[in-house]
Amino acid sequence: MTKNEALFNYTLRLGDDSLILGQRLAEWCGHGPILEEDIAITNISLDLIGQATNLLNYAALIENKDRNADNIAFLRLEKEYCNILLVEQLNGDFGDTMMRQFLFDAFRKPLFEMLQFSKDKQLAAIAEKSLKETKYHLKHSSEWIIRLGDGTEESHQRVQNSLTNLWRYTDELFFTDESDTLLGELGIIPDFSKIKEVWSANVTAVFEQATLQIPANNWQFEGGRKGRHSEHMGYLLAELQYMQRAYPNMEW
Repeated sequence: MTKNEALFNYTLRLGDDSLILGQRLAEWCGHGPILEEDIAITNISLDLIGQATNLLNYAALIENKDRNADNIAFLRLEKEYCNILLVEQLNGDFGDTMMRQFLFDAFRKPLFEMLQFSKDKQLAAIAEKSLKETKYHLKHSSEWIIRLGDGTEESHQRVQNSLTNLWRYTDELFFTDESDTLLGELGIIPDFSKIKEVWSANVTAVFEQATLQIPANNWQFEGGRKGRHSEHMGYLLAELQYMQRAYPNMEW
């Protein structure tokens, strides 16, 4: 595997994570529990889609096959997406959405903090810009997890159920293969074991404040990084890709 092939794979993964989670959060627009939260979730969705645009444009540049972010985002088959399974899970109730967001944000913040020192200048610049947004995302989702977990009996039980259901998707956050190994050796991406240490410490601290228990069941789902997705992905892509499929080459 060449450096460019590995860098394309890695950048595509980051872009797909942002794209798919951004699309999921966009489904909340107009449906938030309160007006302020409706606006907040929509803005986070826009942040993630902006990150996806930067990452997928860079992936297209690396690939050098006359594609751009739009082509990559809208004109692939389901098996060609390499996002983690966590981000494609259904929104569920507000607790489900916030738990999914928190588990993701707690990973993305240390990732971008370390990635901004990458030897790849473009990837470092994207990480630096994205970090400013991700710090807010993590603050927002952490506060909601604590508020719901340490709130009423019902809110506690609901968000505990959310954690129990979503925890089994978290191991894939730290998926690595030969692309990651090569880029790590070249100083382009950080050591995932260091990111996991920070992530584990952060989620444990927040769950203690929220009086939530990490599930004892260690069963983990995976496959998204290899193009094997859940039953939800096809429905999500049908909506995401509709306009581009119906009106080829359209631009805003």
